[in-house]
Amino acid sequence: MRYDTIIIGGGLSGLACGISLTRKGQKVMIAAAGQSRLHFNSGSFDLLGYNKQGNIVNNPIEAAKQLDSEHPYSKIGTALLGTRAGQAQELLNTAGIKVNGQVEKNHFRLSPIGIAKPTWLTVDNMVTLESPDQFPYEEVIIANICGFLDFPIEFLVDNLSRKGVKVTLKTFTTPELEHARENPSEMRATNIAKVLEEENNIKKVADEINQISQTQDIVILPSVLGIANPTAIMLLKQSIHAQITFVATMPPSVQGVFIQTRLRQYFQSQGGMFLEQNKVVKGDFENYKLKCIYTENLQDEPLQADNFVLATGSFFSGGINSNYNHMFESLFNLDIDGPDDRTQWTKENIFDTQPYMSYGVKTDCNFNVQKNGEEINNLYAVGSILNGHNPIKSADSEGVSLLTGLQVAENILKK
Repeated sequence: MRYDTIIIGGGLSGLACGISLTRKGQKVMIAAAGQSRLHFNSGSFDLLGYNKQGNIVNNPIEAAKQLDSEHPYSKIGTALLGTRAGQAQELLNTAGIKVNGQVEKNHFRLSPIGIAKPTWLTVDNMVTLESPDQFPYEEVIIANICGFLDFPIEFLVDNLSRKGVKVTLKTFTTPELEHARENPSEMRATNIAKVLEEENNIKKVADEINQISQTQDIVILPSVLGIANPTAIMLLKQSIHAQITFVATMPPSVQGVFIQTRLRQYFQSQGGMFLEQNKVVKGDFENYKLKCIYTENLQDEPLQADNFVLATGSFFSGGINSNYNHMFESLFNLDIDGPDDRTQWTKENIFDTQPYMSYGVKTDCNFNVQKNGEEINNLYAVGSILNGHNPIKSADSEGVSLLTGLQVAENILKK
């Protein structure tokens, strides 16, 4: 089978790149090994939250001008960052993921434990703040589902109280939720979301919330609605007399699964081929080009393309690995910038910036990778597998994934 472009990895960067290419008429296949890091997503998309000194960034585009030359944003070029960010936001909205935010000004999302984190875009209906210390409501009700433990209430209440918010705790349940509670493994956000996809079950939840709230109240709920039924949140809001809003839970993330699902559906609606649960195991190289790849389930069927995009993620996703001797890129053994001396990989203090977090695959200014010091001119890398940035310290993970995915698509189309 032959394609214009094959993308290895079905997460945010791979889907963004694939959608951009299919929109321009390319025949694209995405080969995905399994779940992506989106299943841990907070419901927000970070562009650049902190500068090199660890200070909160107000304007990500301006702050990006101070980044090191190896940072993926520097390779895109600061003059193009605003354009790519605008394209990313349009792509998300067109895929049915309504997001709020401005590229020139970060807002703040509320983490599951009530900490305000700077971010770029946040999915609609989630709690956001204009500044870390100014919560938009003076009094709130936090309503949790009985038996749901992935919503750390005590931390959330404590941190909201520190902001001067008066918090009232309430719990609710329904027969359907009680049934799910009989099996502790079922009381996870994504499992609850499946119970609450039925319209009748949503109305029962609305009745329970109406009994514990008044018209003037603001009710904060755990984000456990809207994986398969995008109208679930709207139906709940229409059925409750109080105003409601949502906060992300601990993973697995309902919002992340929703984002993954919508992007995949949009990619396929544009004619893209999504090969799921099919890990790429090897590839054939010739004259500094990748000719074809093979997957676990198609080991006798070479998948050929003019261009390939590596979007397999970093250590968390297994795109980069290590042993006692060295770090290595897991699939093709591409060149990475991590030192062989493992004593340099980490710092003793767990709260220090860990060097290994910025290690990744080496690329040129077009995001072409290298193997044994030679450029592979039809193989690109995108997303968290790239070197030169620390997604934890800089809060730039989703931005790097989206913007490099779009940039590589543009580079491929220009060839």
